[in-house]
Amino acid sequence: MNKIIIAIDGFSSTGKSTVAKLLAKNLNYIYVDTGAMYRAVTYFALENDLIGKDFFDEDALVRRLGEISITFKFNKEAGFAEVYLNGNNIESAIRTLRVSKFVSPVATLSAVRRKLVEQQQLMGKDKGIVMDGRDIGTVVFPDAELKIFMTASAETRAKRRYKELLDRGHELSYEDVLENVTTRDRIDSTREDSPLVKAVDAIEIDNSDLTIEEQLETIVGLAQEIIEK
Repeated sequence: MNKIIIAIDGFSSTGKSTVAKLLAKNLNYIYVDTGAMYRAVTYFALENDLIGKDFFDEDALVRRLGEISITFKFNKEAGFAEVYLNGNNIESAIRTLRVSKFVSPVATLSAVRRKLVEQQQLMGKDKGIVMDGRDIGTVVFPDAELKIFMTASAETRAKRRYKELLDRGHELSYEDVLENVTTRDRIDSTREDSPLVKAVDAIEIDNSDLTIEEQLETIVGLAQEIIEK
Protein backbone atom coordinates (compact mmCIF):
# COMPACT_ATOMS: atom_id res chain seq x y z
CA MET A 1 0.00 0.00 0.00
CA ASN A 2 1.28 3.47 -0.88
CA LYS A 3 2.52 5.65 1.95
CA ILE A 4 1.84 9.38 1.80
CA ILE A 5 2.68 12.57 3.65
CA ILE A 6 -0.23 14.25 5.42
CA ALA A 7 0.28 17.92 6.29
CA ILE A 8 -2.11 19.51 8.78
CA ASP A 9 -1.82 23.27 9.18
CA GLY A 10 -3.99 25.85 10.89
CA PHE A 11 -4.44 28.34 13.67
CA SER A 12 -3.44 27.73 17.29
CA SER A 13 -5.78 25.66 19.46
CA THR A 14 -7.74 24.18 16.56
CA GLY A 15 -6.99 20.69 17.82
CA LYS A 16 -4.52 19.92 15.04
CA SER A 17 -2.28 17.82 17.25
CA THR A 18 -5.13 15.80 18.74
CA VAL A 19 -6.54 14.90 15.32
CA ALA A 20 -3.06 14.30 13.87
CA LYS A 21 -2.15 11.87 16.66
CA LEU A 22 -5.37 9.88 16.16
CA LEU A 23 -4.95 9.92 12.39
CA ALA A 24 -1.39 8.61 12.62
CA LYS A 25 -2.51 5.84 14.95
CA ASN A 26 -5.39 4.93 12.62
CA LEU A 27 -3.09 4.69 9.59
CA ASN A 28 -0.12 3.28 11.52
CA TYR A 29 1.91 6.34 10.48
CA ILE A 30 4.55 8.34 12.33
CA TYR A 31 3.26 11.53 14.00
CA VAL A 32 5.36 14.66 14.41
CA ASP A 33 4.14 17.68 16.38
CA THR A 34 6.17 20.55 14.91
CA GLY A 35 4.53 23.03 17.24
CA ALA A 36 6.18 21.15 20.11
CA MET A 37 9.55 21.71 18.45
CA TYR A 38 9.04 25.48 18.40
CA ARG A 39 7.78 25.31 21.98
CA ALA A 40 10.96 23.45 22.93
CA VAL A 41 13.14 26.23 21.50
CA THR A 42 10.96 28.78 23.31
CA TYR A 43 11.33 26.86 26.57
CA PHE A 44 15.12 26.87 26.09
CA ALA A 45 15.02 30.64 25.56
CA LEU A 46 12.92 31.18 28.69
CA GLU A 47 15.06 28.93 30.87
CA ASN A 48 18.20 30.73 29.71
CA ASP A 49 16.77 34.25 30.20
CA LEU A 50 16.90 35.03 26.48
CA ILE A 51 13.27 36.14 26.30
CA GLY A 52 10.83 37.71 28.72
CA LYS A 53 8.00 40.19 29.09
CA ASP A 54 9.99 43.20 27.91
CA PHE A 55 12.99 41.70 26.11
CA PHE A 56 14.10 39.17 23.50
CA ASP A 57 17.78 38.64 22.81
CA GLU A 58 17.31 37.22 19.32
CA ASP A 59 21.03 37.23 18.45
CA ALA A 60 21.91 35.26 21.59
CA LEU A 61 19.25 32.64 20.85
CA VAL A 62 20.49 32.24 17.27
CA ARG A 63 24.07 31.85 18.52
CA ARG A 64 22.99 29.13 20.93
CA LEU A 65 20.85 27.08 18.54
CA GLY A 66 23.71 24.57 18.32
CA GLU A 67 23.11 23.77 22.00
CA ILE A 68 19.55 22.65 21.29
CA SER A 69 18.77 19.00 20.57
CA ILE A 70 15.08 18.10 20.19
CA THR A 71 13.96 14.48 20.10
CA PHE A 72 10.71 12.53 20.40
CA LYS A 73 10.39 9.37 22.47
CA PHE A 74 7.28 7.20 22.40
CA ASN A 75 5.54 6.81 25.75
CA LYS A 76 3.58 3.55 25.73
CA GLU A 77 1.40 4.56 28.69
CA ALA A 78 0.52 7.95 27.19
CA GLY A 79 0.17 6.49 23.70
CA PHE A 80 2.16 9.17 21.93
CA ALA A 81 5.69 10.50 21.51
CA GLU A 82 6.82 13.02 24.12
CA VAL A 83 9.24 15.89 23.54
CA TYR A 84 12.76 15.88 24.93
CA LEU A 85 15.14 18.83 25.05
CA ASN A 86 18.78 17.83 25.41
CA GLY A 87 17.71 14.50 26.86
CA ASN A 88 15.16 15.89 29.33
CA ASN A 89 11.42 15.27 29.08
CA ILE A 90 9.73 18.67 28.72
CA GLU A 91 6.34 17.50 27.43
CA SER A 92 4.39 19.07 30.31
CA ALA A 93 6.62 22.13 30.67
CA ILE A 94 6.03 23.30 27.09
CA ARG A 95 2.23 23.09 27.31
CA THR A 96 1.89 26.06 29.66
CA LEU A 97 0.58 29.58 28.93
CA ARG A 98 4.05 30.84 29.89
CA VAL A 99 5.51 29.14 26.82
CA SER A 100 2.48 29.93 24.65
CA LYS A 101 3.00 33.66 25.22
CA PHE A 102 6.45 33.62 23.64
CA VAL A 103 6.38 30.85 21.05
CA SER A 104 5.20 33.09 18.17
CA PRO A 105 8.07 35.62 18.47
CA VAL A 106 10.57 32.76 18.61
CA ALA A 107 8.97 31.11 15.58
CA THR A 108 9.37 34.29 13.53
CA LEU A 109 13.18 33.94 13.56
CA SER A 110 14.42 32.65 10.20
CA ALA A 111 17.39 30.84 11.77
CA VAL A 112 15.07 28.92 14.10
CA ARG A 113 12.74 28.01 11.26
CA ARG A 114 15.60 26.84 9.02
CA LYS A 115 16.99 24.59 11.76
CA LEU A 116 13.65 22.97 12.52
CA VAL A 117 12.43 22.69 8.92
CA GLU A 118 15.59 20.76 8.01
CA GLN A 119 14.89 18.29 10.84
CA GLN A 120 11.22 17.99 9.84
CA GLN A 121 12.03 17.26 6.20
CA LEU A 122 14.42 14.51 7.24
CA MET A 123 11.70 12.95 9.37
CA GLY A 124 9.43 12.69 6.32
CA LYS A 125 11.89 11.35 3.76
CA ASP A 126 10.35 7.86 3.85
CA LYS A 127 6.75 9.16 3.91
CA GLY A 128 4.14 7.43 6.07
CA ILE A 129 4.02 10.52 8.27
CA VAL A 130 1.43 12.91 9.71
CA MET A 131 2.86 16.32 10.58
CA ASP A 132 1.00 19.33 11.94
CA GLY A 133 2.04 22.94 12.34
CA ARG A 134 1.77 26.32 10.61
CA ASP A 135 3.76 25.87 7.39
CA ILE A 136 3.84 22.13 6.73
CA GLY A 137 1.89 22.21 3.47
CA THR A 138 3.46 25.45 2.24
CA VAL A 139 7.13 25.17 3.26
CA VAL A 140 8.10 21.85 4.86
CA PHE A 141 6.23 19.52 2.48
CA PRO A 142 4.81 21.59 -0.40
CA ASP A 143 4.36 18.33 -2.37
CA ALA A 144 2.47 16.50 0.38
CA GLU A 145 -0.22 14.23 -1.06
CA LEU A 146 -2.83 15.43 1.44
CA LYS A 147 -2.99 18.90 2.95
CA ILE A 148 -5.53 19.93 5.58
CA PHE A 149 -6.07 23.45 6.92
CA MET A 150 -7.85 23.57 10.29
CA THR A 151 -9.72 26.62 11.48
CA ALA A 152 -12.30 27.70 14.07
CA SER A 153 -13.40 30.97 15.64
CA ALA A 154 -10.98 32.61 18.08
CA GLU A 155 -13.57 32.35 20.86
CA THR A 156 -14.12 28.63 20.27
CA ARG A 157 -10.38 27.99 20.27
CA ALA A 158 -9.85 30.05 23.43
CA LYS A 159 -12.56 28.11 25.26
CA ARG A 160 -10.92 24.81 24.30
CA ARG A 161 -7.48 26.00 25.34
CA TYR A 162 -8.83 27.46 28.62
CA LYS A 163 -10.48 24.16 29.57
CA GLU A 164 -7.34 22.22 28.64
CA LEU A 165 -5.15 24.41 30.87
CA LEU A 166 -7.62 24.30 33.76
CA ASP A 167 -7.71 20.51 33.52
CA ARG A 168 -3.92 20.53 33.86
CA GLY A 169 -4.16 22.54 37.06
CA HIS A 170 -3.14 25.96 35.76
CA GLU A 171 -4.75 29.04 37.31
CA LEU A 172 -5.59 31.67 34.69
CA SER A 173 -8.46 33.65 33.19
CA TYR A 174 -10.36 33.03 29.97
CA GLU A 175 -9.59 36.62 28.92
CA ASP A 176 -5.84 35.93 29.12
CA VAL A 177 -6.21 32.83 26.97
CA LEU A 178 -8.35 34.65 24.38
CA GLU A 179 -5.80 37.46 24.20
CA ASN A 180 -3.02 34.91 23.70
CA VAL A 181 -4.95 33.18 20.90
CA THR A 182 -5.68 36.40 19.01
CA THR A 183 -2.13 37.68 19.47
CA ARG A 184 -0.66 34.43 18.14
CA ASP A 185 -3.03 34.57 15.16
CA ARG A 186 -1.79 38.06 14.30
CA ILE A 187 1.90 37.23 14.69
CA ASP A 188 1.67 33.89 12.88
CA SER A 189 -0.24 35.37 9.95
CA THR A 190 1.92 38.47 9.46
CA ARG A 191 5.47 37.25 10.05
CA GLU A 192 7.84 37.68 7.10
CA ASP A 193 9.27 34.15 7.15
CA SER A 194 6.75 31.38 6.36
CA PRO A 195 3.56 33.10 7.53
CA LEU A 196 0.51 31.02 8.36
CA VAL A 197 -1.46 30.75 5.11
CA LYS A 198 -3.68 28.10 3.62
CA ALA A 199 -1.94 26.20 0.83
CA VAL A 200 -3.74 26.56 -2.50
CA ASP A 201 -4.41 22.82 -2.65
CA ALA A 202 -5.29 22.37 1.04
CA ILE A 203 -8.73 21.20 2.14
CA GLU A 204 -10.14 23.57 4.78
CA ILE A 205 -11.98 22.14 7.76
CA ASP A 206 -13.80 24.51 10.12
CA ASN A 207 -14.15 22.41 13.26
CA SER A 208 -16.00 24.95 15.40
CA ASP A 209 -18.98 22.59 15.59
CA LEU A 210 -17.33 19.26 14.82
CA THR A 211 -16.37 16.56 17.29
CA ILE A 212 -12.93 14.96 17.20
CA GLU A 213 -14.55 11.78 15.88
CA GLU A 214 -16.20 13.65 13.00
CA GLN A 215 -12.95 15.37 12.05
CA LEU A 216 -11.03 12.09 12.17
CA GLU A 217 -13.62 10.28 10.04
CA THR A 218 -13.45 13.01 7.39
CA ILE A 219 -9.65 13.07 7.17
CA VAL A 220 -9.25 9.28 7.27
CA GLY A 221 -11.65 9.09 4.33
CA LEU A 222 -9.65 11.66 2.37
CA ALA A 223 -6.38 9.88 3.13
CA GLN A 224 -7.66 6.44 2.17
CA GLU A 225 -8.89 7.74 -1.18
CA ILE A 226 -5.34 8.88 -1.98
CA ILE A 227 -3.57 5.84 -0.52
CA GLU A 228 -5.74 3.41 -2.48
CA LYS A 229 -5.22 5.11 -5.84
